[in-house]
Amino acid sequence: MRILIVEDEKRIQDFLSRGLESAGYAVDVAADGNTAIELVHSTEYDLIILDLMLPDTDGLSVLEKIRNRKSSPPVLILSARDAVDDRVKGLELGADDYLTKPFAFVELLARVRALLRRGQPTPERLQVGDLALDCIRRKVTRSNENVELAPKEFSILEYLMRNRGRPLSRTMIVEHVWDMDYDGLTNIVDVYIRHLRSKIDDKWPVKMIHTVRGIGYMLDTPEKAGEGQAEPQS
Repeated sequence: MRILIVEDEKRIQDFLSRGLESAGYAVDVAADGNTAIELVHSTEYDLIILDLMLPDTDGLSVLEKIRNRKSSPPVLILSARDAVDDRVKGLELGADDYLTKPFAFVELLARVRALLRRGQPTPERLQVGDLALDCIRRKVTRSNENVELAPKEFSILEYLMRNRGRPLSRTMIVEHVWDMDYDGLTNIVDVYIRHLRSKIDDKWPVKMIHTVRGIGYMLDTPEKAGEGQAEPQS
């Protein structure tokens, strides 16, 4: 899942980014309102964390523009303004939650997870064959056997399962899971796919992760994957 942080204070940016990435989320950061609007128009976010005091515009104006879109993600306002009127105005303009600074990260993370549960446009539980992924509890099972995954492994698997049967390039995977551009040289995706295969495929005769020649990877049952000219191993 991808989260946009709209915050001009570098210290808070870094604090939130590190914490959310450690929890397994992909994170983008905008330091001003105009950048935030550009990112919202070009990228699909699952959640936006929005500071009200931005250098170029008021955060409430950014919120209005986000809400004027045909579809928009949940918005958590993060602000030093703790007056009741400010909270009410933010909620009336379409914010889903309001957290005042200073705050404990554990509380912010709990609110993020609650908003993602409420605003989730796709199922909270993904199932492909005997492979199941619980998006909220962040649990994975295969044939009812628990599979322990690192945060980035979980994010890649979730992305593959949400796009079942769709070949995903290494570029797409890197840009969705990591906050970096794919430079054509890194083998980071291949390394993580090997890790995933060792945990969700190697023990079972039916393989789920397939290499799509010249493109990248795809997750599906073998009979469906065969229609996309995929190979079970790289």
